[in-house]
Amino acid sequence: MCEFKDETARLIIEGKSGLKKILICTGTGCVANGAVDVYKAFVDEIRGRGLKIVEDFSAARACVEKEKSVYMSKSGCQGFCQMGPLVKILPEEVLYNRVKVSDVKAIVQAAFQEGGVIEELLYVDPVTQKRCRTQRDIPFYQRQSRFVLKQCGEINPEDLNEYLAVGGYGAAKKAYMDLTPELICRDIIDAGLRGRGGGGFPTGKKWDVARVQNNQKKYVICNGDEGDPGAFMDRAVMEGNPHAVIEGMMIAGRAIGADEGYVYVRAEYPLAVARIRKACDDARQAGIIGPKVLGTAMSFDVHVMEGAGAFVCGEETALMASIEGERGMPSPKPPFPAQSGLWGKPTVINNVETLATVPLIMNMGVKEFRKMGTPSSPGTKTFALSGHVANTGLIEVPFGVTLREIIFDIGGGVTDKKGRIDPHGFKAVQIGGPSGGCLTKEHFDLTLDFDSLRSIGAMVGSGGLVCMNKTTCMVSVAKYFMQFTQKESCGKCVICREGTKQMLYLLEDITEGRATQSTLDLLEELAHVVQKGSLCGLGKTAPSPVLSTLKYFKDEYIAHVEHRHCPTGECKKLARPEILVDKCKGCTLCSRKCPVGAIKGEVRKAHVLDANLCVRCGVCAAACKFDAIVGV
Repeated sequence: MCEFKDETARLIIEGKSGLKKILICTGTGCVANGAVDVYKAFVDEIRGRGLKIVEDFSAARACVEKEKSVYMSKSGCQGFCQMGPLVKILPEEVLYNRVKVSDVKAIVQAAFQEGGVIEELLYVDPVTQKRCRTQRDIPFYQRQSRFVLKQCGEINPEDLNEYLAVGGYGAAKKAYMDLTPELICRDIIDAGLRGRGGGGFPTGKKWDVARVQNNQKKYVICNGDEGDPGAFMDRAVMEGNPHAVIEGMMIAGRAIGADEGYVYVRAEYPLAVARIRKACDDARQAGIIGPKVLGTAMSFDVHVMEGAGAFVCGEETALMASIEGERGMPSPKPPFPAQSGLWGKPTVINNVETLATVPLIMNMGVKEFRKMGTPSSPGTKTFALSGHVANTGLIEVPFGVTLREIIFDIGGGVTDKKGRIDPHGFKAVQIGGPSGGCLTKEHFDLTLDFDSLRSIGAMVGSGGLVCMNKTTCMVSVAKYFMQFTQKESCGKCVICREGTKQMLYLLEDITEGRATQSTLDLLEELAHVVQKGSLCGLGKTAPSPVLSTLKYFKDEYIAHVEHRHCPTGECKKLARPEILVDKCKGCTLCSRKCPVGAIKGEVRKAHVLDANLCVRCGVCAAACKFDAIVGV
């Protein structure tokens, strides 16, 4: 096995070895925006200038301190997805955003000039309007604690030697050669690591239960079936640092006495599937996994399986059924998987982020790890920040951070329909996806951790954070998530299968003007029944968005039911097309755009919209610069 962890290796990764290094983000977001073509353009441009170029770590190490050599490397997701493709020039650490193929020539030219920077490709802070030269200068990154995600944005996920260069598989080597299973479990228990997939169950305790089972065959499963709308944390880790996931599985295998593991990945994540498979193949070829782990007499191998495309397969027992070739449907617990899991054998199931955290704990030690986060929720958590917020992307923060810090410091503030910062536009955040709940202004200073969120009826979940502004109809939000969970219900238990369907019908009645007060009463009653009576976690948490919106936005439900009116105009059948007199400036742009002549008025005077003529095409609202038109 190659081991490159030395001073030279560190300097190469950091871009301080004497080689010019160009690092291009090739996470899914950047790839979708053309990062692969940008990478190829850099290679062509550099070669066209007669410069020596290397594209793998071993070759880069051999070229250290040679003049005019350029190391081209790829990284996984660097987090700032909306600004991709991202290109970093090292050692200067200049970070360019939204790079196009046409920008490459100028970037290469500037890279070899003293202090050369392409100013127009630097990120501009929307608040201060200042251009940010490096990643450290950008507020989006300044307030984060990139712990699990750090290497995702620094090393090439397709090059095993880069992972080795930063100490990769050192923790696994320690686990297999220096520690007993009991000591490993004790360390993870003492570290207080809790499952990052939603429930927050103590990881070490789960491992210890599996460890004491008297069975020669045991399994480790990595749950990469990330199905929440708006969640992409596990995808980013698998794409950006797949070897960390494998190393975490190896340590779990050693802790419980397993010799086999499965990575269960969503089929909708082709890049993650490809990279985790390559990582397994490379690790196996290097003797890291396989029949003689790291040269020892112990064995541990990893298989990669694509998911069945069902949200319910993220539930432990349904996931195992899918691996076994059965339909992905949950089973009652107990017995728990750690006692009787895959093919009836003791099985530990952890999500991607949890497993990627394990080697870091082993390397840094329990005490150092517990310095991050809160006493009951140590460490960090990744969140996928999206919605009506200035800075969207993948973030990582210590447990205990507040919602205010995430939305306004990291996220840069709430935006209106046109993407402009609106200091007073915040309405709610949906946390935890379809299994979670809403957080409102009253929760701005609530510390985000497993226990505090559970105390208000919400949950961390896998880490989706969807910010919503005042133009969002919360009844429609509840309906959207109910549509998702109803469609994804496996149908095994009647309460979930029929209960979610009936809840959806009730929500449709509310948004379409057919509801009465008894509809609201029945909706709330039914939500509690589904919550209590469903077999698995999907059904038990399916009513959460409904119950939280009923709790914090009851006035919107009442407006829909009693007044047959959607205050935001989002529910078209209850919208009242109108022009807000206090906002209309009489610019006439809307009347000129209206295809049916429904808008009348004089220049510099408030216009009037004839609701009987309006076809609600939305053209006028899109044209209005003053947000004066609602209900279309």
